[in-house]
Amino acid sequence: MISFPNAKINLGLDVVEKRNDGYHNIISCFYPIPLKDILEINLSDKFSFSVSGIPIPGDQGKNLVVEAYKKLKKDFDLPPVSIHLHKNIPMQSGLGGGSSDGAFALQMLNELFELFLDDSVISDYASALGSDCPFFIYNTPSIISGRGEKIDEIDVDLKGHYICIVKPGISISTQEAYRNIRPTYPEIDIRSILSDYNIGNWKEILKNDFEQVILEFHPGLSELKYTLYKMGALYVSMTGSGSAYYAIFKDPPSLKEKFPGDIFYWIGVL
Repeated sequence: MISFPNAKINLGLDVVEKRNDGYHNIISCFYPIPLKDILEINLSDKFSFSVSGIPIPGDQGKNLVVEAYKKLKKDFDLPPVSIHLHKNIPMQSGLGGGSSDGAFALQMLNELFELFLDDSVISDYASALGSDCPFFIYNTPSIISGRGEKIDEIDVDLKGHYICIVKPGISISTQEAYRNIRPTYPEIDIRSILSDYNIGNWKEILKNDFEQVILEFHPGLSELKYTLYKMGALYVSMTGSGSAYYAIFKDPPSLKEKFPGDIFYWIGVL
């Protein structure tokens, strides 16, 4: 069985308060994009997990795909499987690739073993994997709040626009980003901003709270944003806690001469 876990971008991200449990409450619009990993799960005589594509650092046994299998196996005594994950979505980028992989693994195992769990139950399992995981169970443009578990669909349609993802050769951990954030409630809520379908009007008012914090430590990233606007982007923002930026274009951009070397870039159609 094969699936294609997709990435997401954040159309605005407000970190509004720190919770008593150590997490933060956020408000953001998550929007799925067609940058995708490849995940394969098959029945096997023994459990195995392998990866290819972009290297994944750290303990592979703690990958969210493996954790998804462990959580379902604990409750349903699943037989062994072989799992292969091919990574196209860069890590520590704010694109949600790891969360998507874990959420898709839950859905695949649910189907493979005919567990007949509905989306709300799978979403509860996803929430136990990580704050961003439940979004990928539904995978439609949504206002996300709380620590990520509250999901409310929103009518935002970027179809027909081109999107460019640019990730510089630095990685930023979510923990590092939150450690330096200063929670505050915004003057204008994200849903109201996104009700204006003129994307060019978002530039001055649709913000990602992490961006200013990250720029304090990596000021060179501001040049990247400037370059994308100079190339004709309608809107440019850091996604998640970074370090990737996305740019929305009306017409297809050309980036090869602008971002050579170790910078990851990808262009797709929404």
